[in-house]
Amino acid sequence: MISFSFGLPTPGFYRCSLSSDSTIIRNFNIGYEPEAIVSLPDNKPDLDEFWEKAKKELATVAPDYKLTLLPGKPGDKRKIYKVTMRSLENAEISGYYCVPEKKGKYPVIVSYMGYGSKPWLPNPADNPEMAEFILSTRGQGLNQPGNIYGDWITFELGNKDKYYYRGAFMDLIRAIDFVSSRPETDTLNIFAEGGSQGGAFTLAACALDRRITAAAPTIPFLSDYPDYFSIVNWPAEPVQKKQAELKLTDKQLYETLSYFDIKNLAHKITCPVIMAVGLQDEVCPPHTNFAGYNRIHSEKEFYIFPENGHNVPDQWWQIRYAFFEKHRKQINRTK
Repeated sequence: MISFSFGLPTPGFYRCSLSSDSTIIRNFNIGYEPEAIVSLPDNKPDLDEFWEKAKKELATVAPDYKLTLLPGKPGDKRKIYKVTMRSLENAEISGYYCVPEKKGKYPVIVSYMGYGSKPWLPNPADNPEMAEFILSTRGQGLNQPGNIYGDWITFELGNKDKYYYRGAFMDLIRAIDFVSSRPETDTLNIFAEGGSQGGAFTLAACALDRRITAAAPTIPFLSDYPDYFSIVNWPAEPVQKKQAELKLTDKQLYETLSYFDIKNLAHKITCPVIMAVGLQDEVCPPHTNFAGYNRIHSEKEFYIFPENGHNVPDQWWQIRYAFFEKHRKQINRTK
């Protein structure tokens, strides 16, 4: 075994190459004191006003929840419904809702999906003491056949009031509205989780809605755009292509994106957070994960998986569940 040592100039993550006789043997990432990474906010003074206005607009839209029971199988412990509802701008959004067969009050996990993820069903044979809701935001997942937004991240890129993620972030809140409306939901225990775009959605939902009890984002997307786009090919390439089509300056581009940057919203989070990071992630590099994480002031912890890229190992699901159980609040059953 060959070993060597070297110094690093500042806290952060570094890309390394190992070569022999000019042949690259391996490329890999290393990290140093990630909690000391400082990525200063670049939000505009009206950030809070911008999101309060969006939430007030959402409140004027009747949700019109519709639940359709899906066929079950012998041995199922929970029922699954397909749910549709209305969100900001009267957009239809949908999801799968899984609830225990036995009547009672249950904690609920709201799962937010990754960018362009295919819809999946909760397992009705698992978690008999937990409800789950998997949300498809506008134009994605279950709603993708009727997608009117094209490549979501570039939709109305030059207009912060019409940009895709303004509506999508309100969809996250509508999902919380839905589970909170259900008689079987223990509203003291609403948990949020998701990976990649879903990780960003998880953090955005916590920043914009105080009803979430605890959250578990993984490999979160949509953070620290100026640095992010300087170190990745995607989504930088389609965004920069649209920027050129719209003739937006960098200043104009990043002013718009600053309203949707997780880094700029993270300080608003008040619930406990546990974050998972893949050290070798080339899609949402660890630096961008910590740009937002380090601005969270509530209770928080993180796991870095050294060998993982844009994914997490199976052990994460047990870690996440234990974190939710740790922060589960007891219902006051006094009469």
